[in-house]
Amino acid sequence: MPCPYGNTGKARLPAHRPGGTFLAVLILVSNDDGIRAAGLQALETALKPLGDVWVVAPDREQSAASHSLSLYRPLRVEQIDDRHFAVDGTPTDAVNLAINGIIKQRPDLVVSGINHGANLGDDITYSGTVSAAMEGTLLGAPSIAMSLATKEPGADFSAAAAFAARLARRVLAGGMPRDTLLNVNVPAIAAAELRGYLITRQGKRRYGDAIIEHLDPRGRKYYWIGGDDLGFVPAEGTDCTAVAGGYISVTPLHLDLTNYASIAQLNELGVEWL
Repeated sequence: MPCPYGNTGKARLPAHRPGGTFLAVLILVSNDDGIRAAGLQALETALKPLGDVWVVAPDREQSAASHSLSLYRPLRVEQIDDRHFAVDGTPTDAVNLAINGIIKQRPDLVVSGINHGANLGDDITYSGTVSAAMEGTLLGAPSIAMSLATKEPGADFSAAAAFAARLARRVLAGGMPRDTLLNVNVPAIAAAELRGYLITRQGKRRYGDAIIEHLDPRGRKYYWIGGDDLGFVPAEGTDCTAVAGGYISVTPLHLDLTNYASIAQLNELGVEWL
């Protein structure tokens, strides 16, 4: 597999011990489906040959948590074993706590996932999976978000895990652009049917605006937010189109959200400041 990026923002390579041996690469794994999720277990197993893998993840599902950080309550951590920790917080909490409190050093790589469900197009603004990788990037570690594009029970994560390991090996060796993370989505098809991978841009999803309203036993209203997925806007080069066509999509996401193309237009507004 060709390395999709140059050497800008190169990851920290393994250091040498006296005598020429290597210090192991340190990889942090997290997710938003919870520490017992099958996707996380598959990811950890695939990455173990690459270095020392630490798992710090939410103690329960935190889907759609976005990039939220718990500021108004203490976080509790359950140490499951030597390198597995469950955090009663968000994916962002887990990664932040791992780097600044549990491991107490910057990992060589952060990999979030494998999410049970796609994170394509506009989904990334809600995604806890992507936000865990975003937090790793903010804290100076090359980061990858991995998702499998299905919510069916009993999903097979093996093809996604294998690609995660291959991509991780390349990123550890060649690095990534600064302030950039990779959002990877794998079609839920057999490995033999995958057509390869494409470097893509963020697409556009279509959603319904359904709000489900009910009454509780005391007669008070409550709501479920759950708009129907109506597909995506077909456009060449997007993550949505790639996955629909049987390709793994690898989308570089930049932490700078500025819309530079709009600056000149906005400067023409001439808003008075007093």
